Amino acid sequence: MAGRILTLKKRAYMIAKAEPRSMGLIVLALCVAMSMLTPLCFAADTNREVLVRDITSIEGVRDNLLVGYGLVVGLRGTGDTQQTIFTVQTLANAMQKMGVLITPGTVVVKNVAAVFVTASLPPFARPGAKLDVTVGSVGDARSLDGGVLLMSALHGPDGKVYAEAQGPLVLGGYSAGNGANRKEVNAANTATIPDGAIIERDTAVDLSGFKTVSLLLHNPDFTTSTAIADAVNDEFHKPVASALDSRRVDISVAGASAQSVPQLIARVQNLMLKVHTPAKIIVNERTGTIVLGGNVKLSPVSVIHGNLSIQVVTTYTAAQPGLLPALPSGATPNLAPSAAPNQNAVPPPVLVPQTTVNVNDGPAQSMRLDEGANVDELVNGLHAIGTTARDVVAILQAIKAEGGMQADLEVQ
Repeated sequence: MAGRILTLKKRAYMIAKAEPRSMGLIVLALCVAMSMLTPLCFAADTNREVLVRDITSIEGVRDNLLVGYGLVVGLRGTGDTQQTIFTVQTLANAMQKMGVLITPGTVVVKNVAAVFVTASLPPFARPGAKLDVTVGSVGDARSLDGGVLLMSALHGPDGKVYAEAQGPLVLGGYSAGNGANRKEVNAANTATIPDGAIIERDTAVDLSGFKTVSLLLHNPDFTTSTAIADAVNDEFHKPVASALDSRRVDISVAGASAQSVPQLIARVQNLMLKVHTPAKIIVNERTGTIVLGGNVKLSPVSVIHGNLSIQVVTTYTAAQPGLLPALPSGATPNLAPSAAPNQNAVPPPVLVPQTTVNVNDGPAQSMRLDEGANVDELVNGLHAIGTTARDVVAILQAIKAEGGMQADLEVQ
């Protein structure tokens, strides 16, 4: 860095020396030097500017969940068994619609499975558009590999039919073999159908009737909501937006004097602003996963960690009667079973339990964090004293309870 600055100073001096009476060249030389130094000076500054579209959504513009029930046919003997009664009843109802009457109690099929069908209806969906659907087995089918979903109606929360789904299934796993020789990869009872549903009902939102456009923040924060309102007001050069709370920002359509609501939304969503990431730590005790934000700060704290391991092992040794070793207190010998009683036969050996207790109490390891310590120093210090991921979970909870961590700790 020092060599780079000296080089820039030398260039400016040479330019000024060439034309000592020209102050314009001197200023130009200094500007060139500063422009070359700017990337070095601001390289450490983290760019946290994001688009408004990436951190907000429009109120009223949302997805809707759909669900349906249907039958998957064409399986290779891996469908529901007779114990799943509703599968045969559903098959009988479907056959009746086709003009074929069957008795559910006499039907035995293994290539049919009852499934639930789910999909997500996007905003501004129009009739004729296609959706991806997910199919999951309801009964005791072993695999849906090779199956075809029969036409199934997808209902919304209001009970109305919004789409119809049908088509061959695409699995992300497989199941082969039987019993102990069975091999499974991923889930064989869940499948997808790309573009497997066709929208039948118009659910588009009429934006022309919007008098106020409300932005909803994905992560509630008063600082961010206020920054969005200020950025919108600066863009339109008048107060057209206001932050109602930590999650909602309202924009007046009439005050913005936009030609249309879509143009107003597009203009607002393309605004850039800096986002202040909250200090938060996510801990998953089941998997031992820990995610720490880079801006988590710690107060001066000392951590002492020690490992205590106790292992109890029981082994059995064979000994002849009359030569039994000393048994532990409360232990009884186990006689090995013989094929048949025989007075002339050698007495069967006796199994004597031998219990060994190993205690490994490791020395306590300690670390200290000074004022303003960051996440890197904490993680490096915990690794240095030999902690595991689950140990770190307990240590973080203890630091949070002690008050040495200025962050939200979320345990999943």
